[in-house]
Amino acid sequence: MSGLGLTGIESYQYFVRDLERSRDFYCNKLDFAEVGESSQQAHETLGEKSLVFNAGNITVQCSVAVSDHSDAKRFLDRHPAGVGRVSFQVRDADAAFSFLQARGATPRTSVQRTEGEGGSIAYFDITTPFGDTFFRFVERKGYRPLFPGIETLSEPRGGKNRFKFQHVDHITSNFLTMSPALLWMEHVMGLRRFWDVEFHTTDVSETQDRGSGLRSVVMYDDDSGVKFANNEPWRPFFEQSQIFVFNRDHGGDGIQHLALTVEDIIPTVRELRSRGVQFMPTPGTYYDALPERIEQMGIKRIDEDVDVLRELEILVDGAEENSYLLQIFLKEAAGLYREPQAGPFFYEVIQRKGDQGFGAGNFRALFESIERAQQSEGRV
Repeated sequence: MSGLGLTGIESYQYFVRDLERSRDFYCNKLDFAEVGESSQQAHETLGEKSLVFNAGNITVQCSVAVSDHSDAKRFLDRHPAGVGRVSFQVRDADAAFSFLQARGATPRTSVQRTEGEGGSIAYFDITTPFGDTFFRFVERKGYRPLFPGIETLSEPRGGKNRFKFQHVDHITSNFLTMSPALLWMEHVMGLRRFWDVEFHTTDVSETQDRGSGLRSVVMYDDDSGVKFANNEPWRPFFEQSQIFVFNRDHGGDGIQHLALTVEDIIPTVRELRSRGVQFMPTPGTYYDALPERIEQMGIKRIDEDVDVLRELEILVDGAEENSYLLQIFLKEAAGLYREPQAGPFFYEVIQRKGDQGFGAGNFRALFESIERAQQSEGRV
């Protein structure tokens, strides 16, 4: 058991400029339920108006600024829409606070406590190397609302989670220089290095004049299974990397995407497409080579029909026989809404069928897909 005592990801706060658009996306597109909203008192004390959406063990709080003293206003003054806080469940908030402070964390608050609403809650925030994103650590004992200032709706509104979203699989962040964040996660949070990869979209040679690459390292908490995937640009052609482009568009380092697990990705993606959800495209050549790749990776066989995967543009990866994952990436919000202030954040949908990796064989396909989208939108 680690000293931090993480048990999972509880929720995340997404600072936006249009709450109605968020409601439409989560309830009408992803079939999340609207389960909470901020109180009038919270509008006055926190300076934010929030809606809370849930599906399975995934909870997202979307917040807009209603005053100049709010976290939402400060974040959105510096960035387009994006994730400004991630909340983690811990066994003991006091023990977690002491553990982090002793290892050099920078607490933003002391441990805050609230009684009532069916129990008690204790929580605190710390600063992070993840740009302007705070981490919150929460000990909950029967307390029903998400946080003080959030009122739970008596009857949820909107969707029913018919796509069977389950939980946040991992958090992916982009940095211009990754090492300080990795050292912080290891020496402050107590995580360990789990997985890494580096590559270019083309085989770099002396005759080439452009390309795009990245280094990626995953940090892992053994107790909870919480995973952070972290990327940085890889030379040459540093400024052509889509990691660099994210940093420019986001206004600094930050969270690029969250991966959400589902029970069965094929009907989920088919129905999401029918609802107008847009995904990053995958070239047909990926599927032409897929049967051979499945053999080379050692998976040997998959349950899904390759033609169906081609139709839906779902990616496959793995490293062991009969053990693989299926994944697909939604279009970035800025491209989805054709609005730069919507931000470069996006979601991944993932189904794990035994494999616990990160789709190393698909990184190139994803990277090239993001790169094509950035080029088509004139961002590269």
